[in-house]
Amino acid sequence: MLSRLVIKNYALIDSLDISFAKGLNIITGETGAGKSIIMGALGLILGNRVEGKPFYSEGRKCIIEGFFGIQSYSLAPFFEENDLDYEEETIIRREISADGKSRAFVNDTPVTLQVLKSLGEKLIDIHSQHATLQINTEEFQLFVLDSLANNQSNLITFRNSLLSYKKSVNRLAETKEEINKAAAELDYNRFIFDELEKFNLKADEQAQLELEQTQLENAEEIKKALLASTYALEDSEINVLFQLKDAISNLNQISNYLPAIGDLTNRLQSATIEIKDIVEELSTIEQDVVLDESRLAEVNERLSELYSLQKKHRLESVEQLVELRDSVEQKILAVSNQEEHVAELEREMNARYELTREIAEVISANRKKIAVQMQEEVEQRLAQVGMTQAKLSIELTKLAKFNQNGIDQVQYLFSANKGQALNPIHKVASGGELSRVMLAIKSLVVKSSALPTIIFDEIDTGVSGEVALKVGDLMEQLAEDMQVIAITHLPQIASKGTSHFKVFKREKGNITETNISLMNSEERIQEIAQMLSGANPGETAVEHAKKLLIN
Repeated sequence: MLSRLVIKNYALIDSLDISFAKGLNIITGETGAGKSIIMGALGLILGNRVEGKPFYSEGRKCIIEGFFGIQSYSLAPFFEENDLDYEEETIIRREISADGKSRAFVNDTPVTLQVLKSLGEKLIDIHSQHATLQINTEEFQLFVLDSLANNQSNLITFRNSLLSYKKSVNRLAETKEEINKAAAELDYNRFIFDELEKFNLKADEQAQLELEQTQLENAEEIKKALLASTYALEDSEINVLFQLKDAISNLNQISNYLPAIGDLTNRLQSATIEIKDIVEELSTIEQDVVLDESRLAEVNERLSELYSLQKKHRLESVEQLVELRDSVEQKILAVSNQEEHVAELEREMNARYELTREIAEVISANRKKIAVQMQEEVEQRLAQVGMTQAKLSIELTKLAKFNQNGIDQVQYLFSANKGQALNPIHKVASGGELSRVMLAIKSLVVKSSALPTIIFDEIDTGVSGEVALKVGDLMEQLAEDMQVIAITHLPQIASKGTSHFKVFKREKGNITETNISLMNSEERIQEIAQMLSGANPGETAVEHAKKLLIN
């Protein structure tokens, strides 16, 4: 509930402090007195953007504050989600500095306009004469049905499911696109793989072949060196082994004289054994080294193939050729395995589709069920405001595809007079009729949507007399369950208020200033009498005003 509105230095307002009560609060005033200015100030604390320079005095800051009692409206989760301090009396403040910069606060915590707007939508519903255009929109028509059918949680579940379904559709499409792309490259990849596979590539093969090539090309020189080595070590007349044997013999002759000679002799004997082993290995190697022209040709041919493959694929080693072969093989296998992957994605997509459709069908069934009840209740309320022959029909048509609201297309058909065919409401209803239809619908919705406060901003356009009195009765009924603020030009509606404010202009020096005051009983009588007959009401108008207030 809006308990208090403070406005400082805004438009034609120097300073206002308005306290609103529960029930029906009426605001009246002459055209141009400043009622729209007060609504503009209220809009700023509800998240509207600043337009122009809204200053009464440009040298000072503009401040608008709204005090809201929110203890009964389950808003604690919103405050927690947005990291705000929850207070049962929450204060929303909007400041506009002289340079035009704007700041917003909720309980002294700075907030963005988006957060402010989201909170404002939970606190106040403003219904103006222009808002009757809403009734022509499918979004609003579905909103009404869903509010009455308590479809809110179903819609959240549906939208989450729809999002998951759309993601699965996109994943399937992307996978198929990847498969088509891979399939287009499949023949080329198979050609590459077959070519590389037939060569039976091994990562270390090139280094081994290059070594063998060098050995085969230099076999004669290698053999010659090996033979010369064994000859020097064992076969020449004065070979290394003979000289070692001779040295060992000489040392043995003096070993009795020099004890240390024994260790040296043992070392020479070990060296002799090692050299004999080396000679045997050299001999074996020498025997294995042959000048094999056919083998050399094979090695050269194999290396030539490897070099050609590397050049063809712009690679630098057999290891890279092996990597290329393996990667191409994986691409080929991936295409082969994608069919099952696609089938799995299709199963997932179909399952999500069915789940989404099931929820949509529940929402649709709820709408159809409540639509019949809503038609009857709207017609009853329209009868209360003088439209006894009005008929409302709600048509729901199933869509072929989902949208954000489910699978229903809705249209409100309306007839204001007996015998008149039902047609889309905006084509057959006048402005005054639309206002009454909207009021009847709002009177249903506000209870189900649990809005703390509803503001009717001059929705009485096009109605008068007894009809206006009945519109006032309907507003009065609404105010039994919630706070209602009504800005009106009709005395019949003004007389229904539990609190009555008058907006007026006054001269303050050379400046025109807008002000507002809460009227007492006598002031209300005079105000309603003026609304009935003009600036100087006669006794008859005053008596009529008194009767309206009593009734």
